[in-house]
Amino acid sequence: MKNVQNQKRANKSLPFFFRDEFRVSLLIILISVALLITTFTFDIVPPILNRGIQPATFPKALLILIIAMTLLICYLATKNPWKVEKKLPRSFFLTLFSFVIFIIVSKTLDFFLAISALSIFVSYCWGEKRLFYLLLVGIIFPIIVFIFFETILGLRFPPGIITNIYYS
Repeated sequence: MKNVQNQKRANKSLPFFFRDEFRVSLLIILISVALLITTFTFDIVPPILNRGIQPATFPKALLILIIAMTLLICYLATKNPWKVEKKLPRSFFLTLFSFVIFIIVSKTLDFFLAISALSIFVSYCWGEKRLFYLLLVGIIFPIIVFIFFETILGLRFPPGIITNIYYS
């Protein structure tokens, strides 16, 4: 009888605000809100000097997107709780390593080339083995990023092997 009572108590779930999912989400949201508040102190650029959108618009949009995605993940975690892992997967460490390589390649060779290599490498590390899709991600994603920054934001990529061909 005593064993059954202990088992029932062990299976009781914690209130949502004590769960790891909620605490992590709350931390991300609090940091994002604090950063979002600081974006309201950015100076407004006069229209004659403005290339693309205002400097504060992109960080605001990005932080709102981070908050919305965090709320979505928190909601999904309540429906399907996180799996407790004792050890992080190898792909996690390879992804961290790829960001270091990204910085080196983008500073020495080309930013566009670094985005392409990062896209292919991270996709491969997380399980995509089909060559066609890896090449598709490595070509399409950097082009979308380039078009977004070049046309919508009005920003130029730093000089490099591929970007020098475009800008010349």
